[in-house]
Amino acid sequence: MTQLLTCRSLRFAAARSCRAGRTEKFGLARTASLLFAFCIAAVIASSAQTFDILFEFQGFDGSDPFDSPVQGVNGNFYGTTAGGTIFEITPAGRLTTLHSFTGPDGTGPSGDLVLGSDKNFYGTTAYGGGGKCSSPDGCGTVFKITGAGKLTTLHSFDGTDGASPMAGLMQASNGNFYGTTSVGGVYDSGTVFEITPTGKLTTLHSFDGTDGASPMAGLIQASSGNLYGTTYSGGTHASGTVFEITPAGKQRVVYSFCSQTNCIDGANPLAGLVQASNGNLYGTTYVGGTYGAGTFFEITAGGELSTLYSFGGSLLAGAAPSGTLVQAANGNFYGTTQGSNGGCSNAICGTIYEITAAGKPSTLYIFNPAITQWSYGGLMQGTNGTFYGTTVDSHYGLASLGTVFSYSAGLAPFVESVPTSGKVGAAVIILGNNLTGATSVTFNGTAATFTVARRTEITATVPTGATTGAIEVTTARGKKLKSKVAFRVIKLLN
Repeated sequence: MTQLLTCRSLRFAAARSCRAGRTEKFGLARTASLLFAFCIAAVIASSAQTFDILFEFQGFDGSDPFDSPVQGVNGNFYGTTAGGTIFEITPAGRLTTLHSFTGPDGTGPSGDLVLGSDKNFYGTTAYGGGGKCSSPDGCGTVFKITGAGKLTTLHSFDGTDGASPMAGLMQASNGNFYGTTSVGGVYDSGTVFEITPTGKLTTLHSFDGTDGASPMAGLIQASSGNLYGTTYSGGTHASGTVFEITPAGKQRVVYSFCSQTNCIDGANPLAGLVQASNGNLYGTTYVGGTYGAGTFFEITAGGELSTLYSFGGSLLAGAAPSGTLVQAANGNFYGTTQGSNGGCSNAICGTIYEITAAGKPSTLYIFNPAITQWSYGGLMQGTNGTFYGTTVDSHYGLASLGTVFSYSAGLAPFVESVPTSGKVGAAVIILGNNLTGATSVTFNGTAATFTVARRTEITATVPTGATTGAIEVTTARGKKLKSKVAFRVIKLLN
């Protein structure tokens, strides 16, 4: 697996090399830079926009969280650290370690966890496992873990079926999970796979370089029912691709990056895609663009790409976006950058930003490396409206090994369904806050039968006559909470 070292250096070795390279003393210049960054951050994070560190890892409880957490049915958040743990954290910052990996059950958990329709969490590890893998580090696993911390290894990769998944999973409308491996497969360039909740894995596609290589991000299921993703390299210009694949495994390249002179259209996407409310796909590239520091783009299913913004034009705008974007109910996108030059050598090492669908950015927060370092995995938005994420390092590596943080931009609460699609009669979990005493649930205006399981969870049935659209919950106080993602009603074939 010739590309394994490259993939490792992009994620797990990155934080360690950053810490190893910061042995210099502070000095007046650096102190001044830190104070400058802190003051700007304080101005940007106004009273309506607050940044809080919820937890700092110390090593024994995990280290180097690379991806954002996911919300569970109890309102708490669940995530992983590359140092080998799975954790639960409350919105107030109380953290519990649910599982510590030992090797045979995997090492280096990678990617976001996903909440399955059975209320368990599913994820991947980049290394370890009990499979017959030629790499001494192991080829990685797919696992299931309960909210109480009971872990089951569903599959151990052996290289032929893929190796080193660097991203999490996505549960499709058929109930199965889909993901990518960064290497392995027939051509050692990565794979797309399907796995059932019981662990039956099918390799759907092996990348051969011409159609992409080294997918580093997860997949999404678009409203068409097909899956979309990105590869970090490969394609016509060896700079990455956007691809489409059906649940049955028919793959096509939608776009090859660096198709324009000087890669003005971007290159090497590390992040996945998001389908916006207008039906088009949006994403970022890690490098390329006008300043070589990455791009924000829109792409249609037909492959028409528009570069809407180039990162790196100013220090405060940030550079090198690596995490998948989140679209909020206001239609804008939110994400993070790793820094002004994609590394950790500067006093300013990353930003939280907002960008409109037209490509107009706003810097919301600048990470102060005396407090937090850089964020690799982007943001997730809790149903309370607040964003949550992780940083890989903090305090220049002297005090802690990463953080979990929250950022409030003053956005309104909403509800979220698990899954986001289903047939009439299917059971759906609705996540939210203060749901006790809810008086109605509708699917695009059609009333549904429901039960309030707890203040953060409702179970509902997709009603007869429901059509694709927003889910709306009316609370006991008459407040209407809508889902920001349309629930897709799947029609039965005759």
